[in-house]
Amino acid sequence: MPRIIKDGAVVEDGWNGRLLDLESYNAAVSAGEAPAADIAVQLEPGEEPAGIEGDLDAIPLVAINFPLFTDGRGFSYARELRQRGYRGEIRAVGNFIRDQLAYLQRCGVNAFDFDEEVDLEAALASLAGFSDHYQADILQSEPLFRRR
Repeated sequence: MPRIIKDGAVVEDGWNGRLLDLESYNAAVSAGEAPAADIAVQLEPGEEPAGIEGDLDAIPLVAINFPLFTDGRGFSYARELRQRGYRGEIRAVGNFIRDQLAYLQRCGVNAFDFDEEVDLEAALASLAGFSDHYQADILQSEPLFRRR
């Protein structure tokens, strides 16, 4: 079974449901199959969370793909989901999440699934690299200068 980083630990990936792209998810909703406990959705760049807004209480997992290092829309998607009240798993996927773990976590991502082989223990250790953050984020609503 593949391993991921989830909620601050390296764990076996326990997800065994279906992970649908947004178009397939919307088709499943139209067919009355979704939302369901075994159906998750993956957002690609350009597919904003507004497309699943009505189902946020019922979707167990939202994966956000980071296919390019230069495309930061996924950061905004994660933050937007948390600000709209999503409490389920937000999983960052893709090759280009390795160097962005701490920032992704501050945006509301709580799980990381790499496309390539990565030393998960080292990646997990990188999450503790900063003692404080200057900018406001999903975990700390006030910027550092206001907290001083």
